[in-house]
Amino acid sequence: MTLSFLGLFLLAAPSMAQVGENLGLLNPNLASSDELAAVPGLNNTVVEEILAGRPFLSMLEFHEAIEGHVSESTYDQLYGALWVPIDLNDVTNEEILLIPGVGNRMLHEFEEYRPYIALPQFHREIGKYVDDEELARLAQYVYVRIDLNSASEAEILSIPGVGPRMQHEFEEYRPYAAMAQFSREIGKYVDDEEVDRLARYVEIR
Repeated sequence: MTLSFLGLFLLAAPSMAQVGENLGLLNPNLASSDELAAVPGLNNTVVEEILAGRPFLSMLEFHEAIEGHVSESTYDQLYGALWVPIDLNDVTNEEILLIPGVGNRMLHEFEEYRPYIALPQFHREIGKYVDDEELARLAQYVYVRIDLNSASEAEILSIPGVGPRMQHEFEEYRPYAAMAQFSREIGKYVDDEEVDRLARYVEIR
């Protein structure tokens, strides 16, 4: 399937969330101190490091902040509970390999189908190699950026931490001509760090 045909196919499909459905993963940028303290392998010192260091703008940034405080042998258990979603089109191999259960073979499959235009493409392509249950597990670790000017309500609400009020603000300032406009307008409602966190999930096409 060519990229142009794929794009037409996805445009014709119903809009859907572009951040994988969360099946219980905590987002370290949004979790409360009590939620973090309940994660196996995190002591009070690590919880304080997380709270002081957020927002983390990539999974690698989060990993580097805590790797000196936790054992490498606990990574799979830890990242089975706590994760910063990764952009399928802008992510390092190291970050992909931090996903529990992902090795070099699946890393290759993640890379092979880039660029991802929408999350259904990930479901379709990776679904060739794993069953539905494993696909759903993997999907909660990833996202595809949404287009600020055409994203549906459901797509905007799939961004971690975005509720109906912020979804309204995203839509109110359309059309967006540049990301600087997004930062300026959304910056009326949240601080600069939160603007940067939200900007990870969006783009202008």
